Amino acid sequence: MVQILGKEVGATGFGLMGLTWREQVPSLDEAIATMKAALENGMLLWSAGEFYGTPEYNSMTILKAYFTKYPEDADRVVIAVKGGIDPVTHKEDGSAEGTRRSIQNILGQLGATKKLDIWIPARRDPKVPLAETFAAAQEFIDAGQLGAVALSEVNAGTLREGVEAAKLALCEVELSMFSPDILRNGVAKICAENNVPVMAYSPVGRGLLTGRFTESNPFVGYIGTYPRLQGENFKHNLKLVEQTKAFAEKKGCTPAQLAIAWVRAQSERAGNPPIIPIPGSTTVPRVEENARVIDLSEEEMEELTTLVDGFQTAGERYPDSVRSNT
Repeated sequence: MVQILGKEVGATGFGLMGLTWREQVPSLDEAIATMKAALENGMLLWSAGEFYGTPEYNSMTILKAYFTKYPEDADRVVIAVKGGIDPVTHKEDGSAEGTRRSIQNILGQLGATKKLDIWIPARRDPKVPLAETFAAAQEFIDAGQLGAVALSEVNAGTLREGVEAAKLALCEVELSMFSPDILRNGVAKICAENNVPVMAYSPVGRGLLTGRFTESNPFVGYIGTYPRLQGENFKHNLKLVEQTKAFAEKKGCTPAQLAIAWVRAQSERAGNPPIIPIPGSTTVPRVEENARVIDLSEEEMEELTTLVDGFQTAGERYPDSVRSNT
């Protein structure tokens, strides 16, 4: 079992973004019920964001509400909160002042309900050395207000800089059958060499690998602007979805469960670090579906890996307005 900050966190984690940052968010009561289901199903590593939502309703406000209702759960969960984004310009701010502002804001909104376990600069600020960013964060670690730091959405060069600048609790990067990049670009290898677990976001390909979306039922809203989910790219990428659905039917599980299992099973592959998928959910039934651990045989893994290696995903992961792999 994977340990983060000395705590066993389970085979699968939980992404909170959809609870506060989408076209239609669930109510606070629904969000709390979903979070409780995640905990009771062993999903004990939670990924949140300082900017996931509005100043009045965001990751920290629902976390505070949750731990106010369930104070006994505070020590059972490890929360990793991304920040380091200027609230006015919405640009990366890795300066010492920006780092302090971000951590203080997160702590202030959490109140006394929960310690901030892990703080993560959401994107590396190219203007500021990571050593400066992490030195400011270390002040809060020394004061007992923060457990550790981590990195998010990085390339191999930034990751190398990060492991030299601080002891990283984890590295949050995208990994799915649509996005196996970290297994090929050196990120997983560097994490393994430095004992840095991977927190793998979007293991279901932003929902595409659930099988719910088709040409007649496309993505809408902001996520529909993502290149992989548009036009001919979308039609092409549905080919992998159909193959995944067929495999899942034979396996006796849902396509989402299969996709999460493939990500989780990468932990067992030679040369890889521990990998914890963090699917996001907004309902209790979806949490229960995603939490079910599906075991894959070596033969099944080989078949799926051959499928992934032989498929060329069409379209970039993000629109041009979003900088990635910094």
